[in-house]
Amino acid sequence: MSAERPIEANEAARRVAACVADYAPAHGAPDELLDRDGRLRAHWRQFLESLTSFGADGLEQRFAAAARRIDDMGVSYRVHGEAKERSWPLGRLPLLIPESEWRDIAAGVAQRAELLDRLLHDFYGEARLVAEGALPAAAIAGSPDFIRAMCGVAPPGGRWLRFYAADLGRGPDGEWRVLGDRAQAPSGAGYALENRLVLSRALPSLYREMNVERLAPFFRDFRASISHVAQRIDPRICLLTPGPWSDTYSEQVHLARYLGFTLVEGEDLVARHGKLHVRTIAGLKRADVIWRRVDADWCDPLEQNAASQIGVAGMFEAIRRGAVVVANMPGAGVIESRALMGFLPELSKRVLGESLKLSNLATKWCGRESERKQVIEALGDYAISGAFSDRLPGFGERREALGRTLTGEERARLIAAIHQRGVDYVAQEPIKLSTTPAWSDSRLTPRPFVLRIFAAATADGWKVMPGGFCRISTRLDARAVSMDASAQSSDVWVLTSRPIEWSTLLPSDDNPPIVRALGSLPSRAADNLFWIGRYLERAEATLRVVRSLEARLGELQHIDLEGRQSIERLARLLIAWGAAPEDTPDMNAMQIAWAAAAGAENYGSALSVVRYARRAASIVRERLSQDVWQLIGRIETRLTRAGARAITEPEALELTERSLHTLAALSGLIDENFNRVAGWSFIDLGRRIERAIGTCRFARQLAGDDATVETLDALLDLLDSQITYRSRYIAGAALAPVLDMAVLDPFNPRSVLFQAMRIDEHLAALPVLRNDGVMEPPRRLSVKLRAELESADARHLDAAVILAFEQRLMLLADKIAERYFTHGADGGAANSQPSRIA
Repeated sequence: MSAERPIEANEAARRVAACVADYAPAHGAPDELLDRDGRLRAHWRQFLESLTSFGADGLEQRFAAAARRIDDMGVSYRVHGEAKERSWPLGRLPLLIPESEWRDIAAGVAQRAELLDRLLHDFYGEARLVAEGALPAAAIAGSPDFIRAMCGVAPPGGRWLRFYAADLGRGPDGEWRVLGDRAQAPSGAGYALENRLVLSRALPSLYREMNVERLAPFFRDFRASISHVAQRIDPRICLLTPGPWSDTYSEQVHLARYLGFTLVEGEDLVARHGKLHVRTIAGLKRADVIWRRVDADWCDPLEQNAASQIGVAGMFEAIRRGAVVVANMPGAGVIESRALMGFLPELSKRVLGESLKLSNLATKWCGRESERKQVIEALGDYAISGAFSDRLPGFGERREALGRTLTGEERARLIAAIHQRGVDYVAQEPIKLSTTPAWSDSRLTPRPFVLRIFAAATADGWKVMPGGFCRISTRLDARAVSMDASAQSSDVWVLTSRPIEWSTLLPSDDNPPIVRALGSLPSRAADNLFWIGRYLERAEATLRVVRSLEARLGELQHIDLEGRQSIERLARLLIAWGAAPEDTPDMNAMQIAWAAAAGAENYGSALSVVRYARRAASIVRERLSQDVWQLIGRIETRLTRAGARAITEPEALELTERSLHTLAALSGLIDENFNRVAGWSFIDLGRRIERAIGTCRFARQLAGDDATVETLDALLDLLDSQITYRSRYIAGAALAPVLDMAVLDPFNPRSVLFQAMRIDEHLAALPVLRNDGVMEPPRRLSVKLRAELESADARHLDAAVILAFEQRLMLLADKIAERYFTHGADGGAANSQPSRIA
């Protein structure tokens, strides 16, 4: 045994040596893998020994599994200005931070968060620092993030900052430095959590061996602290998002789901009597805490940017009255300005009585004459950037200017601008971002990175997330890293010398209250769930018609004239739905069928409708399981790929069948796994209304006065009722029995009456606005429709009667929308919802 160990150690050393043989950090930039003397750091050696033991094929399998999981989870981001989301670019290796280093980082970030919170209290309160000459007023008031409407406001809960982030990098000496502060609406914590979920499952044994600190305790403490400040037993905590077009919407969804917060947009909230309320299906419900991801300038169109459509009119007044806790307070973004960085070392000594534990980049603010003069005289030694902006004022989209790289004309222009408005500029020491190893082409390569560390205010002080959000650039000369097309993200592993206990977000209380309420579902969420149900049912109906048409086309040579009539009617049905173009050459039924299934240009095709469903699902992603999201995406991907290539008739039928099977699995998943709360009621209401409307249209098209045995047979196929019909009736398909089964049979799960019964049951269970015993308009319609269907006689059904039922169903859908999907401040119906595909 002892003879084998040296052999194993030698083999591990050989693998590691081969892995780092060509690794060459940039000159003058500290590196995470190698120390100053070019030696492999001990914690990286341990990591690489275990990593390389998987072998090249094993590693590729694990990395491929991680990529699939990212797609399955729907982790994505949007590059600013782009309409389409990108799949999340997770690097294959984590950033490793040993315990000894982490202690210093965490202490420095916690200290900095406390300092900045106290500064905000002074800026918006007594302003003693300005009065005593410790800080120029222009360094504060010059920032567009200084919100004057918040002056004199005592923040509910006593904190201006509740969630803070610091961007870190190593300086030339190898020590960690703060590159920037984030307090406006810090992003990245959700992505850090998703990175951990993906990478820990891709490398589970390695994750355990390295004793990586868990993230769950940090989020548990944050949730507990933000719940406590609401001072209600069961507070309603909302995460305010700019909406699905936000660059980081996927992260916001994940955080809301993980923490159990209600994800809301500005239109979901309304101010009334100095308080904020959520518009729900049960009327207005008090919002106690807002964790905002909307910049302060856009939060309240009454007092800030009047053009904002993503804020809440009256939010600032609710804050002033102490009626809502906001994290972070509007105006907290002022501490992000670079103008303050040069003052922080002295302010720390003045306010906290101690030096900064994490130093800044050396910063000179050109708003002070002495520093302005120094900067101009030694311009080549500095990087010049905006004091209050991410852009260099006067230089378009340019972020900064390196003094030593400026042309004579640029230099003169910049000096003139600094002389004219020095308050707008800062000069900082030029830095070369330190590097960390990234896996590329089966080898390690150094890449520049920026590490974002998060801190949350709790009852026990500031808690720092033991990990972070690491952004890695693919450009070796990068001086900053943002999540654009050329960047990756990486998980951050804080290593300890002790085994880590498993932890969750479950409360420590041994006797928590038991709740079985339906929940206060936001109106916007109900709207989108309702339309998810409608879209999925519409896609299924379209594919059922396509399948029936394809099957009949396959038997065309054996079909008589009456059989061809059913083919023509099915084709006309698809054209009438907008699933296929009207100008199909020679009314080619196969082309119509395939266009209806996978034609991206047809608004009513199955592919288009599934895309509508996915879009609606993305807005309420926090309310859907990963399985639901994954299955919707799987159908879309399958139809998209099929529509992009030539396909044979047998392949077309097989693809249609497989898509229907996936939709059936999705329906079963929703039925069996969706908790019977209000959200499920609306998704099922959408399905039932759409199915009833579809059945009416099938019946009008295929069971009219001129119906044939073949058209009636096609109707039974569409309703999955062939077996039941044959078990009831010995004779072939006849008009009245088929219509009874399609429209009036209370035992047929695809009949119109069956849907009407379920619709009425849902509406009876939903909350009402007024407990006066009077039926609300949707319920009144559903009761009447159900009664008429239950008392109808199939022998008296014709196209006009069925059309009347169909129109009543469409009216019922409108009444549901008016009642539940948007509410004004008085709890009644208000503005109409965004238009949907009818």
